[in-house]
Amino acid sequence: MKKILALLLALLMVTCLLTACGGDDTATDTNTEGGDANQKPVLKMATNAYFQPYEYYDANNNIIGIDAEIAAAIADKLGMTLQIEDMQFNSILNAVKSDAVDFGMAGLTITEDRKLEVDFTNTYATGKQVIIVVEGGTVASPDDLAGKKIGVQLGTTGDAYATGDYGLNEDETPNGNVIQYNNGNEAVLALIGGAVQAVIIDNEPAKALVAANAGKGLKILETEYVYEEYAICVKKGNTELLQKLNTAIDELTKDGTIEGIINKYIPAN
Repeated sequence: MKKILALLLALLMVTCLLTACGGDDTATDTNTEGGDANQKPVLKMATNAYFQPYEYYDANNNIIGIDAEIAAAIADKLGMTLQIEDMQFNSILNAVKSDAVDFGMAGLTITEDRKLEVDFTNTYATGKQVIIVVEGGTVASPDDLAGKKIGVQLGTTGDAYATGDYGLNEDETPNGNVIQYNNGNEAVLALIGGAVQAVIIDNEPAKALVAANAGKGLKILETEYVYEEYAICVKKGNTELLQKLNTAIDELTKDGTIEGIINKYIPAN
């Protein structure tokens, strides 16, 4: 009997020791499911990566550009890891509104219509809408756009401005003169093929598109179409994230980081 009691006592001591060494089961499970406790939280950005030099794919299939680098700098300021989601430009606001991403950044211009759907940060860059045409074509100035077929990227401010100025009948119904494409490259190919007589798009992407189609007789008209300001959009009412982004933008502007990134992709000359 004494041997049996001694054996049971020994087993009880071993069990207690193992329980102490193993720690709390709940803490172990939480650590396993949550991953590395030191891993940075993810900051998700929606963009349309066909808008060089603001966002585009490099030779290694990585999304790079002005917006991508500024967003990465912002994420670093916030102690987070940036994750970029590429999608159709026209889907960005809905992705932000539905919480599929944290913010949208794609050369987005602040407009009154967009402000009804999302909130915008402070401006981090400026741009302008320009007109791409074919040398010797029927459009030599903005005054020649009336009655012409105009290519635009769906959902952009170029789309909105062109539709408002040239794409509607007197009764506000579409007249078919403004043709929407998924990206600027498709619109320029339509211009080269004669389906449209002009393309309205942001200045820097316009320069990249003309350069990419050298020898096709394309040019950008000297007179700009619209001047605009770029900002980041967040879900309406997400004041916490908005304030954090604004603080980061302000700090990155003051220390010259944003200017340096822009000058990297758009040389001063």
